[in-house]
Amino acid sequence: MSMTAVLILVALAAALASPVGGLLALWQRPTTLVMSLALGFASGVLLAAISFEMLPSALELSSLPTGVSGFLAGFAAVYGLDLAIHRGMLVGRKADQRLAVRRFHRRHPPQGDEVTVLAGGTSVEEIVEGLSIGVGVAVRPELGLLVALAIVVDNLSEALSIGELAWAQQKSKQRPVRRVLGWTGLIGVSLFSSVLIGYFIIGSLPGPILGFLLASGAGGMLYLTVTTLLPDAEEYHYQQSAALALAAGFVTIWILGHVASSAAP
Repeated sequence: MSMTAVLILVALAAALASPVGGLLALWQRPTTLVMSLALGFASGVLLAAISFEMLPSALELSSLPTGVSGFLAGFAAVYGLDLAIHRGMLVGRKADQRLAVRRFHRRHPPQGDEVTVLAGGTSVEEIVEGLSIGVGVAVRPELGLLVALAIVVDNLSEALSIGELAWAQQKSKQRPVRRVLGWTGLIGVSLFSSVLIGYFIIGSLPGPILGFLLASGAGGMLYLTVTTLLPDAEEYHYQQSAALALAAGFVTIWILGHVASSAAP
């Protein structure tokens, strides 16, 4: 099978993960235990992919200053998107500033309700993740596959979150089919397109630029993990189910990465 065919299959798998997660959420509203396991596992998978695969590969292709600059740029880009969606004001549920921020949001509401904010932000963030897959495949096929696996798990869990929020906001007993599938379909299209751009257009750029972009993807993915996936996983946990699932995801990518490196010529 040619590399192009492999890339398209990988891109399709990653892109379809979101609609599949949406369908699962529509078929049966996720329980809190399922949510904690899914979000926790996704967090572990992403953290391991960032730590063991993306950042080391970025440093192999570029210098430490270039890699650090790329990481900070990716982190800042997704953070900036988060601020823009929330009108420049973000706060935790137990923060002293929570009441002031809630008053601000009553005067200046975020860019949509919770589903729109989560799904719309995810659609844009998929560009970063898709480029990471495409660039990863261009740098080293096994790297791209491991990053794609991490993002498949991430997209499944985020789609479950979108579905769970849509269920919670649905006033009638009807399934929120159009809303969930509309958003998860958009997320899939965004990811698939950016994977192809990452491989066919950006993948031929010089090594230092690819290293910068890989580090940028790692920075963006780390922001999503520590600000969205992990906090949500902990809110749903039972008997530390989120922590156990995180450890399982982390070890899974660690083992797969070692196996892939050992099998590489």
